[in-house]
Amino acid sequence: MSARAATVRTPVPGASSPGASVPEASVPGTAGDSRETGAGSTAASRDALAATSPVGPARHPRQRTRTVAGGGRRAVRRMGQVLRRAAVPAALLAAWAWGSASGRVPERIFPAPWQVVATARDLVASGVLAENLEVSLVRVATGFAIGASLGILLGVVAGLSSLADELLDPTLQMLRTIPFLAVAPLLVLWFGIGELPKTIIIATAATFPLYLNIHAGVRHVDRKVVEAARVFGLRGPALVARVVLPGAVPSVLVGLRVSLSVSLLALIVAELTNAPRGLGALMTSAQQYFQTDVLVVIVAIYALWGLGVDLLVRGLERVLLPYRVAGRAA
Repeated sequence: MSARAATVRTPVPGASSPGASVPEASVPGTAGDSRETGAGSTAASRDALAATSPVGPARHPRQRTRTVAGGGRRAVRRMGQVLRRAAVPAALLAAWAWGSASGRVPERIFPAPWQVVATARDLVASGVLAENLEVSLVRVATGFAIGASLGILLGVVAGLSSLADELLDPTLQMLRTIPFLAVAPLLVLWFGIGELPKTIIIATAATFPLYLNIHAGVRHVDRKVVEAARVFGLRGPALVARVVLPGAVPSVLVGLRVSLSVSLLALIVAELTNAPRGLGALMTSAQQYFQTDVLVVIVAIYALWGLGVDLLVRGLERVLLPYRVAGRAA
């Protein structure tokens, strides 16, 4: 039999000529190829169905096991972080209790922890603490809202415009070096002992940390990212809203943390100068009557207040910058 007669010809689908054919070796329809092609199409169909499924792609049992193990390790690591953070305060509290119980810490100088707890309970039951705490919260919220708005506005304007930077920044840099403690007596002389000077002191203290950090954050946004956004057609307010301000968020959070802490310090200073109500007024009254337990209660409230501010900013960081939190946890 000749070689031409031994060649098996297979019809080509769609061939124009009924006699057209190709050798069997070159046709992708042999048994082996059919198995591979069939397996590939089956896997592709399974992936497509998994991708379009409302419950998401199905996971292999080993992958689910690794996910559960990873979640357990993260929970253990998180618990370890919480314990390490609480270790030093717990040790200080234990040392305080031991010193009071053994008599090494005189009660007249520093009251025992249980005495402080009893005093706090009495202040809460009488309503004195709630009344003064409400006054202080309203006072610091008003001053911080004014100062934060002013600091954000000035920081964004000076960061975006070179002209505004040249006009505003030298004056603001000069003003921020003036301690607000030095301005407090002058404000009392100008505006009396009402709420206005206290609000001005808190607002002044809150303005400059936010201004400095937002100004630097806007100025140092990655120029390559800005140029890339311009290539895609972003200009003006859209460029600022979608590229510049999101790039400055880390600096905004730093400024917010510092500004909130300094606002609390300014509140203490403002309330210690002729304030009829508020935590500062309660401290002044306790100082006059040698009530050290009341003083320690208010100091503890300030400490918890600062801790709450720090946790608030950390929560905002988790929401606004999840990639940074994930990078630290990795």
